[in-house]
Amino acid sequence: MTDPLFAPIELTPPDIAPYRTGNTGLDHVITLTAEEPGPHVVLNALVHGNEISGAIALDHLLRLRLKPLRGRLTFVFANTDAYQRFDRQTPYASRFVDEDFNRLWSVERLDGRCDSVELRRARRLRPLYQSADLLLDLHSMTADTAPLTLCGRTTRGRDLALGLGHPAWVVADGGHSGGRRLIDFGAFAEPEGARTAILVECGQHWRADTAVVALESCLRLLRGLEMIDPTVGPRLLPRADPQRLVDVTEAVTASSDQFRFTAPFIGLEVIGRAGTVIGWDGDRAIRTPYDDCVLIMPALRVKAGQTAVRLGRILPQPD
Repeated sequence: MTDPLFAPIELTPPDIAPYRTGNTGLDHVITLTAEEPGPHVVLNALVHGNEISGAIALDHLLRLRLKPLRGRLTFVFANTDAYQRFDRQTPYASRFVDEDFNRLWSVERLDGRCDSVELRRARRLRPLYQSADLLLDLHSMTADTAPLTLCGRTTRGRDLALGLGHPAWVVADGGHSGGRRLIDFGAFAEPEGARTAILVECGQHWRADTAVVALESCLRLLRGLEMIDPTVGPRLLPRADPQRLVDVTEAVTASSDQFRFTAPFIGLEVIGRAGTVIGWDGDRAIRTPYDDCVLIMPALRVKAGQTAVRLGRILPQPD
C-alpha cells in the first residue's frame, strides 16, 4: 500500500479566482436563489486548504450554471488563504495558515480576543452558516480510508446521512476535544430543531475517486431535496454496500508525543475482541472497550492533546 504521507496527487486544484468577488459581499461565496420557496442549502469546501476534492466538486457544479428549482443554494470556498498556499511538493503544509478552521466553532472562540487568519474568516462566514437550513461540509482524509459521513449527535443529522444512501459508513460522534467543528456549531447541534449539518470525508486527500465522491454527495443531497433537475450533472453511482451506522463511544486523546499504534491502521477496521491492545500512549496500553470495536480515522501522526482515534460500535439500522 502507498504510504499516505507520500500518496500521489491525482487531482488538479481548480482555479477559484473567478469566484472571488462572489455575489454575497463575501469573497468566494456565491448564492443562487429560486423563485419557489425552499431550504437554504450550503455546500462547503476548503475548510482545510489541502483538501481539494470539495473545491473540485463545487467548481464543477458552478460550471454547470445550476439554477435551483426552489430555495437558496450557496457555494462556500472557506479557507481560501490556506488553499492559495497549496504546493504539490509539500501538500500537508497548506491544511491551515495559523490554526485549524474546523476547531473554532464555539461562541467562546468566535467572540474571544484571539486573532488568526482562520478566525477572521470564520467570523465573516458565521452569519452565512447561521442562515443555513442544511449544510454539507466536504472533507478528505490522510489515510486511504473508505468514504464516511460524520453526522454529529442529532437524530436529524443521522437521518440525513442515511437518506443520502452513500457513503456506506455513517458515524455519529461528538467531535474533538481540541475544539468544536462547524457541523457542531450552534443550532446544527441542538437536540431539537431543524437546522442540520453533516460532514462527508470523501476519501484519501488526492485520489481521483475522492473528487467523484464529493460531487456525488452534493448531487445526492440536491436531487433528494428536489432542488435541481435530476438530469443535471453526471448520473449517480450505483449504491455499493448497505450503509452501516457507527456510534462513537469515546475519543482517545493522546497525552504524550510518544503515542503509537500496534499496526498500520487506516480506519474502519473492526477489532473483534474486547481488550485488544491497539496502541500505546507512552507506557499506557490503549485497549478496545468491547467486541467488534470500529476504529474511526486513526491519526498517522499524533501529538499530545490531539485525537488519536475514535472508537465506536455498529448499531442496528433504525426502522
